[in-house]
Amino acid sequence: MLGRSATALLLALSVTACAGIIPASPDRASNTNPPVQTTLPPAPPQDYEYDRNPNWNLQEPVASGDNARGSGVRSGPDIESLNITASAASRAMHAFHISCPAVINREDRSGLTAPHDWVEACRAVANWNSDNARAFFTEHFTVVEVGDGQAFATGYYEPEIAASRERRGPYQYPIYAVPDDLETRSMPRNASDLLPVFRTIDGRERPYFDRAEIENGALAGRGLEIAWASDPVSLFFFHVQGGGLLRLPDGSMMRLAYAQNNGFTYTSIGGLMRERGLLQPGQTTSQGIQQWLRDNPEEARTIMQENQRYIFYAEVDRPAATGSLGRYVTARVTVAADPAYVPLGAPIYLDVAHDIADGLWVAQDTGGAIRGSNRFDTFWGAGEEAHRIAGGMASRGQAYILIPNVAAARLRAAR
Repeated sequence: MLGRSATALLLALSVTACAGIIPASPDRASNTNPPVQTTLPPAPPQDYEYDRNPNWNLQEPVASGDNARGSGVRSGPDIESLNITASAASRAMHAFHISCPAVINREDRSGLTAPHDWVEACRAVANWNSDNARAFFTEHFTVVEVGDGQAFATGYYEPEIAASRERRGPYQYPIYAVPDDLETRSMPRNASDLLPVFRTIDGRERPYFDRAEIENGALAGRGLEIAWASDPVSLFFFHVQGGGLLRLPDGSMMRLAYAQNNGFTYTSIGGLMRERGLLQPGQTTSQGIQQWLRDNPEEARTIMQENQRYIFYAEVDRPAATGSLGRYVTARVTVAADPAYVPLGAPIYLDVAHDIADGLWVAQDTGGAIRGSNRFDTFWGAGEEAHRIAGGMASRGQAYILIPNVAAARLRAAR
């Protein structure tokens, strides 16, 4: 998210369902929508063509398996019955437009759609009147549920931390670029004996350095430092978010984007702290966890290093953050999802206990802890309000996925 690891600090959710087409469920509707976003990231040019990539006309979805198609898909309610305001539809349509160049040129691992399914909607969105955005979704999409549709949503944001380009004064905690000895490979299915990220020592593949090794100096002196942070706790949560803004001593801002990780699985330290009885009622938010870590610096270092995953960065000159699709993300509209269970680029409707997260989102990102059916991470932008909302977001409810009409018709025919 922001091409990053996940914000899911406290909980994990596993949702299972039998395979096959499941009978339709009753209509549901939420009662509120997220606050209106006033600034939107730039959309792609309206005159780009969708058929320049030779793979754009692939019409067959991937097979059923450990994905949405294998978990079972059922019809959802009519879009008209969902509580989507005009402003929410307009913002979601803008985010969908941003995603289109990537959506039509990538395989959908969920098995729900194929690249060609998105072409009609993507051609239409470039010139659609935003004042009538609800009609765009009504005309081009059908609502489905994956499994039982029971969702779990957390939140993430673009953090801003104090840092310096040079090591000086309080700025003593390095932020690294990708090391030149870090190697990666695309992982084939069921290849558990292979390392996705590794280094080679004497001709043999070894796991890359973990967080403790890196923080104890494994990469020191190699010229990999992009900047230096002033607070190790803030830097740790910067890693959790995967990218963000550095506030430099002169007041200027520097944006860092996720570039790579060290290959270790993300571990929720919030979950560890809760299990060990370290957190009191009211402390189980991002802010509460950070305060405990600052109040207990000796224990904090050990606990943070139990999350062995480490993130490497690249400095970027962009007007907004980007997600795993390589496209700009939009505050209060972008949601991260597991691409095996949600087509990236698909609109998502959430109806959860935290009403502020109810409404229409667009799957534009992924995350290291965002795994499985109906697991979502909602993006709230930058700043203190975004941190407050994201840090307290851990909510269960219902999720609907909007897929192109042609894809829904194919799923119905498969019954």
